[in-house]
Formats: sequence, C-alpha cells, structure tokens
Amino acid sequence: MTQYIAAIDQGTTGTRCILFDHSGRPTIWAYEEHAQIYPQPGWVEHNPLEIWEKTQKVIRQTLTRGNIPSGAIAAVGITNQRETTLVWDRRTGQPLYNAIVWQDTRTKGICDVLAQDGGQDRFRAVTGLPLATYFAGPKVKWMLDNVPAVRAAADKGDALFGTIDTWVIWWLTGGPHGGAHVTDVTNASRTLLMDLKTLDWDADILRTLDIPRSMLPDIRPSSAPRPYGFTRKEGPFGESLPVTGNLGDQQAALVGQTCFTPGEAKNTYGTGCFMLLNTGTEIVPSTSGLLTTLGYKFGDAPAVYALEGSIAITGALVQWLRDNLGFFDRAPQIEELARQVEDAGGMYIVPAFSGLFAPYWRSDARGVMVGLTRYITKNHICRAALEATAYQTRDVLEAMEKDSGVALTSLKVDGGMVANELLMQFQADILGVPVVRPTVTETTALGAAYAAGLAVGFWEDLDALRQNWGVDKTFEPGMAADKRAALYAGWQKAVQRTLDWVET
Repeated sequence: MTQYIAAIDQGTTGTRCILFDHSGRPTIWAYEEHAQIYPQPGWVEHNPLEIWEKTQKVIRQTLTRGNIPSGAIAAVGITNQRETTLVWDRRTGQPLYNAIVWQDTRTKGICDVLAQDGGQDRFRAVTGLPLATYFAGPKVKWMLDNVPAVRAAADKGDALFGTIDTWVIWWLTGGPHGGAHVTDVTNASRTLLMDLKTLDWDADILRTLDIPRSMLPDIRPSSAPRPYGFTRKEGPFGESLPVTGNLGDQQAALVGQTCFTPGEAKNTYGTGCFMLLNTGTEIVPSTSGLLTTLGYKFGDAPAVYALEGSIAITGALVQWLRDNLGFFDRAPQIEELARQVEDAGGMYIVPAFSGLFAPYWRSDARGVMVGLTRYITKNHICRAALEATAYQTRDVLEAMEKDSGVALTSLKVDGGMVANELLMQFQADILGVPVVRPTVTETTALGAAYAAGLAVGFWEDLDALRQNWGVDKTFEPGMAADKRAALYAGWQKAVQRTLDWVET
C-alpha cells in the first residue's frame, strides 16, 4: 500500500525532498544548499548541474533515512523557484549557460527597449505582467543575444528552455533519453510569454523577443492525471513513479494553505516574500502594481487565477546581515538581537538590492538605511531588518485590497521566517489584522504533494485537503492605530529615498 507522496522543493538557496503522509504531515526529509553566483553587481546565477546533483542527493538521503521500500510512494510533485531561467542542449543535457536567477537585473536594457513601444504594460493585457527583469522571457532573449552557443543551438533546434521545474522533470523522466520537456500553467504564467486566456505561448510575443517556439516546453495542468512522465528505475528514486504535480513555489504555497476559495490569501516568507490572493476563474487585471497570474489548474477543471504581490528581498536581508556584515552566525539569532531593543530607534532599512518589486516595480532603486543616529546599535539594525519585511507586506496588501475590492480579515503565513515570533507579531501590528501560522509551515512542498496526490487519487478532493489544515498560532494586532500610521508613513518616506539611484 502506498503511504507517501514525494515532493521536491527546489528553491533559490537549496533543495528539499519531503515525504508527506495522508494527513499532509511531513514525515521524512533532506535538504542541501547550492551556491549563489554573483558575476557582476545585479547579476545572480546558479549552476544547473549542481542543482540536479543536489536534487538527486536529497531524494536518496530521504529514501535512506526513512528506509522507504519500493511501492510506498504513490507519486512525485515538483515545486520550484519560478522565474529562474536556463537553456540546455537536448542531446547532451549540458547547460549552455548558468541559470539566470529571478533576482537578476541584467535584462533591464532589454525591458527598457521593449517598453519604448507601449510602455511597461506592453504585454500586460495578454500575460498579466509588466515588463520587468523578474520574468523569464527577457532572460531567454538575453542568452540568445549574448551567448553564441545558445543562439547556435536554438538555430539547430537543439536548445531547450525551461524554468527549474522543467529542468528537474526532464532529468527525472530520462534527460537526453526521452525526458519530458514540460512545465505547468503556473510556471508558464511567469515567463512573460504565455497568454492567460488560452494557457498557451503567445506567438506575437515570441516573435517580438525573437525566441524560437521549438525551445519552449509543453504547458500542462498543475495536477496531471495523465502524468508528465515516469521516473527512471536507474534514477534517484530507484523505481518508476508517476510525476503528476508541478507548481511554481508561491502557487504551491497557495495550494498548501488550501486557499481554494476566491478571496483567500497567503503570504510566504522566504528569500523574498510573496502574497497571493485567489480570484477564482476570473482574470482580475491589476491597476495597483500587482501581477495577474495563474493560481493552479487541476486536471480538466477550469484554471484558477490569482493576484500576486512579489517582494524581492526579505529573508535575503537576514542572510546579508549574517554573511556580508557578520552580525550573527545563524539566521534565527536575529530575533534574539532584535528583542534587545523596544523598537528600531527611528531607522528604516529598505532592501532594494535588486530594485523594488511590487507594488513599485522600480529596477532603478537600490537599498538604503535611513534615520541613522549615534543611538543606533546592531540590535536596532536587526529589528529594522525584520520590520522591513512587515512593511513591504503591508505595501502589497494595500495594493491587493485596491485591486480586488476585498478587505482581508486575516492573513495565512508560511515559510522559514514565520518561526520568528517577533516578526509575526509586528506583522499583525502593522497590518491591523490577525496573522495565522499553520501547523505545517512547509506549505510550498505540501502544495506540490497535494497536486501530485490529487492526480493519482491519494487524496480524494479539495475537502480532504482542507481537513488537513490546522492552526499552530494566531498573532493578534495590539498596536494603536495612530502609532501604526506614523510608523508606516516613515516607511513610505524611506522608500522614496531608494528611487532613481541607478542612472538610465
């Protein structure tokens, strides 16, 4: 009898493999980090071969730790760092360039040129997205224009494009020996190349960006009763398993948080911060700097859409204080340091390291610390770093309420940073709504497991998933309204200081 669904969570800083049981509980897991490559200011890359190597390693570690017998796993689901882009040779599996990470800003010039005809919203009516360095399409164009090996392989029909989900599934299902070249609707919706209505690649945009259609993967449902493919017996799982679930990481968290009703929202706190609001089968255009995106598509059921607010730097700010400034040795220590002071001492940090994402979309912005006095200590800086995450979340929430017309009454949260109770309390205070932390915070991997499990009948329906969801802790707002307003006004002032730093 099958006991588990395997989820592979390939994130910005590392890769997890987690086995979930029928109750949606993580039972066995393994994790490995991979290197972050910074060739130039604003450039961020990953080694795709290292990612595949680490993916295999965590799968094998998980199976070994749990002593998992053959036949115990019903299906495999994938979730991934969405917009990170790579191109490889279909014959050899060799990457033709490093993966260009979603945070990378090298495509600003491409986006600026494209915006000369129709502005930043040139493709928004079709794709739901503004022209921004964030998305995969301009990254592919950059490779085609700047890496001769990529253009040469594309001209021969040997180049394959994909986001990391596509890369992992291709290798799991055979690689150069018949691997499935697929993505799902959620990841495809982050490329700037997919039509939200047709759920297919847009021929006009491909022509405009000079991207050959032959490079692109097939777009499939997020939960696929007809599997994308099967793992190879000689691969890391050691048996043939159906690969039936695939969701971009933030959409996976939406599913893992069981936000299946229009108006339900979640916020994931990781390297960046991402809030998604389920808008049902309706495509809701944004006029407030948000993205219109796919939420999920389960089998033959209609696609479900979402509004998204994407924040580039949240947990990455904590990593910066740890790795670049040496403030502490382990990320969780920031909470202890921040608790040594009552507030941030009037200072703010705006971590616009790679520009500002939602709702501003300013790639010319760069990070600032403002309000510094001799009073400020390392502890105040640590507190300001945590508060920056909460302020950025409020920016997005306010935009979401404007676009949707729905005032959120509570916020479901997940991701690594939700263990920080000082941050969660400040988040509730600055929003003025309760913040709800679930019992299972690995909701990104859980969402991938749910998508895979629904496809093979491991879980019967959405109600079965809802029954698995439970509350660990609710953080109630306790801040006076006038103080909340004053602190947020200071934040908005600080944001203005980041703008127009990079000369265009």
